[in-house]
Amino acid sequence: MVLKLYNTLTRKKETFKPIHSKKVGIYTCGPTVYWYQHIGNLRSYFFPDILKRILQEEKYNVEHVINVTDVGHLTSNEDTGEDKMEKAAQREGKTAKEISEFYLKLFQTDLEKINILPPNFWPKATSHVKEQIKLIEKLEKKGYTYKTSDGIYFDTSKFKNYGKMANINVSGLKAGKRVSLGLDEKKNKTDFALWKFSSEDEKRQQEWKSPWGVGFPGWHIECSAMSMKYLGPSFDIHTGGQEHIQIHHTNEIAQSEAATGKKFVNYWLHGEWLTHNGEKISKSKGGLYTLSELERQDYSPLDLRYFFLSAHYRKPLSFSLDNLDYAKNSLRRLKKTVALFKMADDKISKKNIDLAFGEFMRFLEDDLNTPRALSYLWEIIRDDRLNNSEKYELAIKFDKILGLDLDKEDKIKIPSDVKKLAEIRQKAREEKQWSDADQLRRDIENLGFTIEDSEEGYRLRKKD
Repeated sequence: MVLKLYNTLTRKKETFKPIHSKKVGIYTCGPTVYWYQHIGNLRSYFFPDILKRILQEEKYNVEHVINVTDVGHLTSNEDTGEDKMEKAAQREGKTAKEISEFYLKLFQTDLEKINILPPNFWPKATSHVKEQIKLIEKLEKKGYTYKTSDGIYFDTSKFKNYGKMANINVSGLKAGKRVSLGLDEKKNKTDFALWKFSSEDEKRQQEWKSPWGVGFPGWHIECSAMSMKYLGPSFDIHTGGQEHIQIHHTNEIAQSEAATGKKFVNYWLHGEWLTHNGEKISKSKGGLYTLSELERQDYSPLDLRYFFLSAHYRKPLSFSLDNLDYAKNSLRRLKKTVALFKMADDKISKKNIDLAFGEFMRFLEDDLNTPRALSYLWEIIRDDRLNNSEKYELAIKFDKILGLDLDKEDKIKIPSDVKKLAEIRQKAREEKQWSDADQLRRDIENLGFTIEDSEEGYRLRKKD
């Protein structure tokens, strides 16, 4: 395998070389579990899934971590504002723990529906406060921290090449030059909170004792502590949305490498946004759906997966219901075709299978080029040089990576009125009332379904 990945850190494609020969560590920035995850959020977990499937196909042992942020993520990137978890607890009249467990379970269910493989570890920030405190103590001993009235901060001016991944120009930020931002007394604009003190006039559900006072961890220190606990001080791949480059991942690198003196991560992969009308998908701009909302509009979660496959993870993907309809119809045609191939009984050439599968993998090994790989699947289906049994075997082998359940029949919801008509028709057939049965068939078709008869009974299908 020659897997090439675009490394945000170096701004170029690089040949992937794992730290250990057949073991790969991947950390994916997980959700802040204070609200529903929309389909734009889900895209950030899709491309690591493709990456993991490629590595597993090549017999790598993949250790994958998706963290759960259940404390410390403030409403402002400037280390100010409310804790999103505390705010949600107040909004819903529940405990922060109840909030996190409810929204985490929904998120995990969405990942399962869209065929995203579960990680090996789901570490929660609240369960790793001890590790975070120890990491801050390391930074303190090495002289990277200072205290303000609202917390313990990381001094970015003391870390060489701070902002190297985001290309941040910090030349004008001098140590000792105070920057007043609300309650902060930061030395530099890029400095960030490692530990926040609980305010005397603020009643928090989640706070802990520390060597510096009662408070809670900063958002960035959580990811460093949890990733290093499960994957070690240096690991292979870190993934996330491109919105994390400028601040969150830049700060992760600084605090981790300052603490250990080692390179933190070898390859940084960032996915582009899902867009609507040319802008990042959001509540204010429209186009925002949860997976459950799409399901209620008769879309399958795998329609969305096919839609995600149609664009490169580093390219913006324009969402609309029309575009999702195209993906839905394409997936339906693909599954029907594969189902027909399954019935064939042709002789299979191992050479044909190996050559075609090798070509498929080469597309994916070029920085996870899923649109080209998906296009190649359609080329295989239309290739007259392959017989139907070979096409079926290749489609199923490809699907180990694509994750579209091509060999499974779609579960469709049959409306109660359609079921009732089918039962009445079945009784008419048993009584040999053929004219009534034919009319009932037409009534069922007018409602968008077809009915197939067999010795075992009948079967309802949705019309194309």
